[in-house]
Amino acid sequence: MLKVNESEQVKFDLAEDQYRHWRLSIDGRVATLAMNVDEDAGLKPGYKLKLNSYDLGVDIELYSILQRIRFEHPEVACVVITSARERMFCAGANIYMLGSSSHAWKVNFCKFTNETRNGMEDSSRHDDLKFIAAINGTCAGGGYELALACDEILLVDDRSSAVSLPEVALLGVLPGTGGLTRLVDKRRVRRDLADMFCTNPDGVKGERAKQWGLVDEIAPPAKFADLVGKRARHLADASARPADAKGITLNPLQRSIDEGGYHYKYVDVGFDRSARTATLTVRGPGGQQPVDLAEIRALGDQWWPLAMARELDDAILMLRTNELDLGLVLVKTVGSVDAVLANDALMLHNCTDWLVRETIGLLRRTLARLDVSSRTIYTIIEPGSCFAGILFELVAAADRSYMLATEEGDAPKIALDDFNGMLPAVNDRCRLATRFNGDADKLLRLEGVKGMLLGPKEALQLELITVAPDDLDWEDEVRIAIEERASLSPDALTGLEASLRFPGEETLATKIFGRLSAWQNWVFIRPNSTGEHGALKLFGTGSKARFNWERV
Repeated sequence: MLKVNESEQVKFDLAEDQYRHWRLSIDGRVATLAMNVDEDAGLKPGYKLKLNSYDLGVDIELYSILQRIRFEHPEVACVVITSARERMFCAGANIYMLGSSSHAWKVNFCKFTNETRNGMEDSSRHDDLKFIAAINGTCAGGGYELALACDEILLVDDRSSAVSLPEVALLGVLPGTGGLTRLVDKRRVRRDLADMFCTNPDGVKGERAKQWGLVDEIAPPAKFADLVGKRARHLADASARPADAKGITLNPLQRSIDEGGYHYKYVDVGFDRSARTATLTVRGPGGQQPVDLAEIRALGDQWWPLAMARELDDAILMLRTNELDLGLVLVKTVGSVDAVLANDALMLHNCTDWLVRETIGLLRRTLARLDVSSRTIYTIIEPGSCFAGILFELVAAADRSYMLATEEGDAPKIALDDFNGMLPAVNDRCRLATRFNGDADKLLRLEGVKGMLLGPKEALQLELITVAPDDLDWEDEVRIAIEERASLSPDALTGLEASLRFPGEETLATKIFGRLSAWQNWVFIRPNSTGEHGALKLFGTGSKARFNWERV
């Protein structure tokens, strides 16, 4: 098959020798991640990454290093994020990159950086990996948003270093990486103080920053390193992460790219550009599977749940960033239901082990990428499918599911297990609880069928699928559903799906992705920010923005 130009594809898996912007050092239980952005190594041409500002490439590195800390250095219990620069922590997202980027690039950039920061909070909450932001210089915009994702924020009190969210005042946009939401929901900053803070481009320093709750502790330069070390040791000592654990190596993903899609060992993404669809197929475990922790250790990053999760995560990111026109993802599985359930049982039995726990964490974060993807997701359940346990979460995450109802002996089966109640989505509820809007009776009924093979009739009765066409109607019904969806406005569908996927109470994450991101998406196409005379376009030129003063 014809090979595409891979250099034009944005990739998310990096080898250690490809890191240009971050320095990782480890001292026992504490890792220090120092930002030292190479201003000439932007992901795209046309801008310099001055003042430790970042673009998507810088954040891809951060994401990659965090994955390595989780799996290659499980003994680490606290990560200190700081800067290798004098008096400059981070100037935030590179303004010239944003000003020259397409609308879609800006939106996807904000989404990925949000997911990386959400992933830090996820590791803190579920895996006891704590984070400290050691702000040793000016910290603006996305730099402060990175700090907000940490468990503690420490600021050097040198009379010049300040924290700020200057986007509204300087650029006519919003702090797009969750800054507004984390400020009031996570740090509990009083909303009138937050209002003053977010409209002051100069930011807040020292004692006032601490009084307002913008940082946790301050210290003069001579005592700042001691403060950081003390807090890092305290968090590490309080962590339940195993100090004597030996990590595994995360080898490069084995992925090929061609005109037809992305191809991995356990995940395949096939493109149908004329139909504007992508078919994402996950292969279940095959061959001899491990039966205990020793065999899991021996497999390392080739253990099926871990290998599959890494591939699925990469495929979602590649598809999202590089294939904007493929708006409908058809999710399929191939393999043995029994083999998936057996792998799940092994994970559940050993869920306190660090490697199993981190693998479950990666699965949780990967599925969350589907939850917030601006793609329609249909699951197609056919003979030979293995939507069971952890892979049934793909059905629960989908906007619709179609299951072939046939009287033949090879009728597809689905199955539930304990994973289908323990993996919270971005709304902090498991997907079945979300599906049934917390209906306790329906959820209790599902407890009684865990581990059972459920055919189309039972699946429909239990409300686990959307529709179950028979043999005669299957091809036409699925084809029409695909064609109808592909004919609708992608803008309206993005809003529809984001509104329907998370019923019930909001969380910090659903506010970020459903409310803040929607407003930022709107602001990005308004003339006041990105128009010819908009603040984002004119930043650095010496000209003042000309606003349309209508409030709409």
